[in-house]
Amino acid sequence: MSSDVRKYYEARIDEDDYIRLLESKIKYLETEKEKLLMKIRYYKSEIEKLLSPPLIEAVVLSILDDGRVVVKSSTGPNLIVNVLGTVPRDKIRPGQHVALNQRGSTIVDVLPEYEDPYVKSMEVIERPNVTFDDIGGLKEQIRELIEVVELPLKNPELFEEIGIEPPKGVLLYGPPGCGKTLLAKAVARESGATFISIVGSELVQKFIGEGARIVREVFKYARKKAPAIVFIDEIDAIAARRLDIGTSGEREVQRTLMQLLAEIDGFKPLDKVKIIAATNRIDILDPAILRPGRFDRLIEVPLPDLKGRYEIFKVHTRRMKLAEDVDLYELARITEGATGAEIKAIVTEAGYNAIRNNRRKVNMNDFLEAVHKVMSKKSIREKNIDILGSKKKESLTSYMF
Repeated sequence: MSSDVRKYYEARIDEDDYIRLLESKIKYLETEKEKLLMKIRYYKSEIEKLLSPPLIEAVVLSILDDGRVVVKSSTGPNLIVNVLGTVPRDKIRPGQHVALNQRGSTIVDVLPEYEDPYVKSMEVIERPNVTFDDIGGLKEQIRELIEVVELPLKNPELFEEIGIEPPKGVLLYGPPGCGKTLLAKAVARESGATFISIVGSELVQKFIGEGARIVREVFKYARKKAPAIVFIDEIDAIAARRLDIGTSGEREVQRTLMQLLAEIDGFKPLDKVKIIAATNRIDILDPAILRPGRFDRLIEVPLPDLKGRYEIFKVHTRRMKLAEDVDLYELARITEGATGAEIKAIVTEAGYNAIRNNRRKVNMNDFLEAVHKVMSKKSIREKNIDILGSKKKESLTSYMF
């Protein structure tokens, strides 16, 4: 092959490579162009969202014969509005939440089923690490609690076969620190049902009707999540005995109580929803909430007896390294009148005594020092409470006479 022909072919190959390189660059630029156009469309849509007027939430009250709809708007009055043609008419029914256009108040969208975030946050997602084996001295109370709460939820066919209606709820009452909340934590762990935990003071709200609305939403959410358990701690905050006289705030608390009574024993059945309440002031509760049909079982959680204190000591010391001279039965005997919470404090204090003395085992002297410290503080607290109670009684007597 001559040199001229070789140069011709080499030039032709270089030209083809250059063309292929240009074509690949063109494809790359076209891809980049598409990506940039996608970004432009995205940011345009985001700008449109920022500039678009907000929608108004409303609840459908009724549907008129001419196709218009009566709604209760979140901004205030009831409105008679039209429905946008793209909105499915079969989804518009009384009680449904809808979105209204701000300018013409036309229904432009049907909102998904509404769940109050305040109520939803009351659901216990992470179950407590407490089982019935961690509770000492309350075997009879545990048995009753399982019969009233767990058995109807897990084996409802037993009650249908016998022909009786299972209890709706149970009220735990007794002195502070004896295990009422601990029992509720164990139920939350063992039952496997949706567990909704409320403190009675959370239902006391500033605005009129707000507390009753929260009670209504709680039981609506519980029915939706059934089987469910609603636990109301410190129920005396809203269920105190009703009086003829009182401030506007007290009357609002009474309205919340009446809504609670209606939810427990009203027209709507509770189905697979059970109620557990706890209080240490059963003496001030309203008789209406204590009658059968609302709280069918009243379970007393008393101060532990000798056997109960011994079992509580066993529960709290099972992970401790104990010296051979530790006598749990003797500790139970000398702590008469102590609550479960105080026994736990004694065990913790004994552990601290061992740590202070650079020991890895807890001996009997550590426990005796802890008993003296905790029980002496208890006597001081009780003495202060008695003095405070007598002062209140004296001031009330002087006011009356």
